[in-house]
Amino acid sequence: MEQFHFDPRTYLAMVLAEVPRYEQLQDQVAAATAGRHARRILDLGAGTGETSRRVLAVHPTAPLVALDESPRMLDCARPHLRHADLLVGKLEEPLPAGPFDLVISALAVHHLDAPLKADLFRRIAAILPPGGRFVLADLIVPEDPRNAITPIDGIHDKPSRLPDQLEWLRHAGLEPAIAWQHGDLAVVTADRHHP
Repeated sequence: MEQFHFDPRTYLAMVLAEVPRYEQLQDQVAAATAGRHARRILDLGAGTGETSRRVLAVHPTAPLVALDESPRMLDCARPHLRHADLLVGKLEEPLPAGPFDLVISALAVHHLDAPLKADLFRRIAAILPPGGRFVLADLIVPEDPRNAITPIDGIHDKPSRLPDQLEWLRHAGLEPAIAWQHGDLAVVTADRHHP
């Protein structure tokens, strides 16, 4: 599932053109982490580091691990994430060893099919300590087809319905809530509660 069509030099311009509310989506991710004590943060599908940078602005002292399958994307992120641990890896593979108080992912999980999403959510829950939070910002299949405005290729892009993803998060042992939604974009928080 290597995303060879993503060129780090043009990625931001492409996303801004195709995802009209991209800036708002990123702001909502950072806002969804505010007020949480983050001793360690994991960014899944970190790309050029845009989401990591915004979340680190809220948690400037938290160590960050950024995972992406593209070394070229991580090379682009490196100058902006000088103190982060940048790892090459796929979302389908074992995750970095936890615990992580915050796990974030923006515009990456929709590249997985439904069973792989559900599996990823279980693996994320396993590295979140009690009180930890997963923030998922992604493309969804909206209830009203007229709200599907973000172009998808049908090959690499496999968005799912929001109710299905909320159910998979619950099955993973997390308590999800919709933090923000607009059209075919959504930000979801999923908390692991104390036993």
